[in-house]
Amino acid sequence: MPRTLVETQAVLTFDPARAFVPGGALLVEDGRIAAVLAPGERRAGAPGATVVALGDCLALPGFVQTHLHLCQTLFRGLAEELDLLDWLSRRIFPLEAAHDEASMRAAVRLGLLELVRSGTTALMDMGTLRHTEVIGQELEASGLRAFFGKTLMDLPGSCPELHEPAPAALAEARELAGRFHGRAGGRLRYAFTPRFVLSCSDGLMRDSFALAGAYEHSRWHTHASESTREQQAVHQRCGCGNVEHLDRLGTLSALSCLAHCVHLSEAEEGILARTGAHVLHCPGSNLKLASGIADVPGLRARGVSVSLGCDGAACNNTLDMFSEMRLAALIQKPRHGPAALPPLAVLEMATRGGARALGWEAETGSLEPGKAADVVFLDLHRGWNPTAPATAEEYAAAVVYTGRPENVRAVLSHGEWLVRDGRALRWDEVEARARAREALGALRTRAKL
Repeated sequence: MPRTLVETQAVLTFDPARAFVPGGALLVEDGRIAAVLAPGERRAGAPGATVVALGDCLALPGFVQTHLHLCQTLFRGLAEELDLLDWLSRRIFPLEAAHDEASMRAAVRLGLLELVRSGTTALMDMGTLRHTEVIGQELEASGLRAFFGKTLMDLPGSCPELHEPAPAALAEARELAGRFHGRAGGRLRYAFTPRFVLSCSDGLMRDSFALAGAYEHSRWHTHASESTREQQAVHQRCGCGNVEHLDRLGTLSALSCLAHCVHLSEAEEGILARTGAHVLHCPGSNLKLASGIADVPGLRARGVSVSLGCDGAACNNTLDMFSEMRLAALIQKPRHGPAALPPLAVLEMATRGGARALGWEAETGSLEPGKAADVVFLDLHRGWNPTAPATAEEYAAAVVYTGRPENVRAVLSHGEWLVRDGRALRWDEVEARARAREALGALRTRAKL
């Protein structure tokens, strides 16, 4: 994209030095934000720039989703009214085991379309055991900033087809990290992803964590303390809670990203604060699987890093960050009061907080000079919102409480337009949907579901 000045109704930067710029504009050059300009600085501060007028839009940092399962996009609606462990054993494990290369590609591409159309510009994906290279290929082609990894499971559990010996699993993980980590100018990174304690030996947990530390900018990504039945099973096997067990194994640090963390003891909350491990909050999934409600205000009060993710289309039924932000804000109010998690705090979790969890805070998550131009432009007048926000708090409330994917007018990733006028530019949406339908039929036949 040539040197471009994007004129907006307002810019919500999440830059502490200049958090809100009414009537502001973004100057984008060489894929980065060259300046955030106030109305009086616009043309004088950007001589010769191509002007894109989005004067009815709010500019925000692109959303950062820190926990996703793109391989499950085809499973939407196929695993309903079940709790976590039954949901996994009866539906998800057999479906994941039935993936072939074509169905994996169709699932990932459809998921990426949904993500970019709803304003996500960075993500971390959990992967699955097989065909993980397809996830890496599609992420590289997407233009998005992303972590992904091969799911590691060396204990048979309830799905004998979906596990493999730790040496073979780790060898493939190292090979994939060697191929993909740092690709696309650093936009693509590899995370080591043991699924959860109940599917992994202690040795696999320790060895995968050591590998994450051996690759600069990598992450260690797992599930923890999601449901009461899971916690009971962990206690029975390990003699302690999930997070306490991970701490005893030496697998908690600022590299560690733990999805869910719904059921924690006070001591475990302290462990997370002490170790710097990140909590990946997935309220939609936690509600739908009846797992519970994570104490996000309590964790944040302790200084624990908390970010957001939609989890998967099979346990949330949407990959839309707007619905996740709304749920995150609302579900805390009955317990903690109406101001428990204000919209600006939720938006921070969805942007800068996510970038911090993924080690990308120097690159993305806020709109500051020198950072990558990862931006979502929201037309808040679309839909049923007649309000005229005037402050940062009012804009944040409009986004969190009434925002929808249809409000996304445009999306920039590293200065490249991925969405213009509500249309994704890198994919043929009709073709992607058609391939997904075709792949799903064959996958269900293989899975016998």
